Amino acid sequence: MNEIIIVASLGILTLLAEIFNFKKLILPLVVAGLAANIVVGIMEFDLASYYNDADTLRMIESDLYAKCFMMLLSIIALVWVLVNYNFFSDETNQTDHLALILFAIVGGFCMVAYTNFVMLFLGIEILSIPMYVLAGSNKRSLRSNEATLKYFLMGSFATGILLFGITLIYGSIGSFYVYDVRMKTASVDFTITPMFTIGVVMLIAAMAFKVSSAPFHFWAPDVYSGSPTSVTSFMATFVKTAAIAAFMRLFITAFPTAIESYKNVFFILIIASLFIGNIIAVFQTNAKRLLAYSSISHVGFMLLALLCLSEATSLKSLFFYTTAYSFTTLAAFLVLKIVSENASGDDDISVFNGLAQRNPLLAGTMTIALLSMAGIPPLSGFFAKYNMLFMALNHGYLWLVIIAILASLVGVYYYFKIIIAMFTRNSTDSTAIPLSLLQKSLLVLLMLIIITIGWNGWVFNLI
Repeated sequence: MNEIIIVASLGILTLLAEIFNFKKLILPLVVAGLAANIVVGIMEFDLASYYNDADTLRMIESDLYAKCFMMLLSIIALVWVLVNYNFFSDETNQTDHLALILFAIVGGFCMVAYTNFVMLFLGIEILSIPMYVLAGSNKRSLRSNEATLKYFLMGSFATGILLFGITLIYGSIGSFYVYDVRMKTASVDFTITPMFTIGVVMLIAAMAFKVSSAPFHFWAPDVYSGSPTSVTSFMATFVKTAAIAAFMRLFITAFPTAIESYKNVFFILIIASLFIGNIIAVFQTNAKRLLAYSSISHVGFMLLALLCLSEATSLKSLFFYTTAYSFTTLAAFLVLKIVSENASGDDDISVFNGLAQRNPLLAGTMTIALLSMAGIPPLSGFFAKYNMLFMALNHGYLWLVIIAILASLVGVYYYFKIIIAMFTRNSTDSTAIPLSLLQKSLLVLLMLIIITIGWNGWVFNLI
């Protein structure tokens, strides 16, 4: 639990920065605190801990699953802060935005470690409420104002559905504790009632919204394109990883024996996400909307882990996929952020025209990231998709594997659309794009991670 305490303390410290006049020190302190949080996580990796000694009151448990995802989320958060350093240093609302991000990180930690439906709800809300605010943090932009309104309204409806589902599960089982739900659904005398079935379906719908799975994806393109690019990259990496980890934990702890009853629902979510995400992305001219639909298609692959829950490799495959996806997406959004800022905030795909001549490092990083998203070997995205498809194949879903491969082939087209623009088209602005030493270091680091993490399988076997 020390990870939650450290980040929550950082958030409180950030709120006090202006009162006690150490605002200039707060960003380095946050970076140091997040780095220290990773060190603490490594030192306590083998130590399981939980909040409250009584099993019936246990709210959070730091088992191996939670430790691995907390570690991943901590690294994503640190890299994200470094990538978006100027988002805070140039802002008059620096401390407010930093505090919102830190409390959102706390919510993400709660979402991967809960053992109680109440803590699942609290974790989602602690994460979501700061994101509603940050989506509209560019107050001078109508698109940003529209994004925050849509995100808030649709997120509120999803929260209502989640609470209704939790209520129906409680009415059927008589407990908020996920292990009680697991024990009772596994007993031979348990009968799946309509109230229980509706409750589980409502939980699936609410969590599908949080991971932006089709057909609950309608908020994602508008929110991604309207929010500041820095906030969008946080949504696409940290928020999505925390949400899919919470989704997986829900079924692996509470409903592992009931998954067969709901597999048709997951078939719909997976197929809809794969095809809607990839096909609509083909017609996008805005880079952030394209990456939004791309993320929806990746959710289709991630949900294969929930469908194949009985497979021993489902946790490993999901953890590796989220790791590869997060660093690949961070790299893509870092390049987009730099190029967009150089083009006065324009995030149309045309801003990538001639990028290879203007800055080869940016073009090379974006190419590596897009090829990884497309699943081209030997990059991490290829191994991530391979693990998921191989697991589904072992589970007997050959037809679903074929559908996923066909949908991925569509994805290759729109990823290469950006690559072709970078290397073959002429830009209206031929001046070189300057990079700071920090930006160059992060670009090289992210490229190395994308290229190497799939080689020896240590990330896959970590969990």
